[in-house]
Amino acid sequence: MMGPSGLTAGQAAAAAGVSRKAMRIYEDRGLVVPLCRTAAGYRLFGQDEVDTLRFIRRARVLGLKLDDIADILAEHRRGGPVCPTVKGRLVERVREIDKAIDDLAALRRCLIEAVGECAEVTSQDRAAVCPVIEGAEVP
Repeated sequence: MMGPSGLTAGQAAAAAGVSRKAMRIYEDRGLVVPLCRTAAGYRLFGQDEVDTLRFIRRARVLGLKLDDIADILAEHRRGGPVCPTVKGRLVERVREIDKAIDDLAALRRCLIEAVGECAEVTSQDRAAVCPVIEGAEVP
């Protein structure tokens, strides 16, 4: 529930579904700014800031970096169109995921080959620790 002047940092974080630590990081990066401070020094936030925190949380779930989010929010605050920036960052993220999938597939093939070689290892095989791992062709 929002008080007469806004939500405390903890209340805003809870309303947006982010941790207090994450909220502090977002504040430090300038992604979200408190409306004001109380006489006691508590930072207060309004609904717009809570909405921004929710946006940040969703963008993070999609894998966007804080620098990407900062660029998107800066464009939004300037009143510019954010969709072209968002599209570019999402396409970049898809490429990163595709590369990670390819890397994992190569690692999987290597592991399967190593598992198969385990059956062929004898106690006479010379190795510092394990001939399967030492002889594995890793990606």
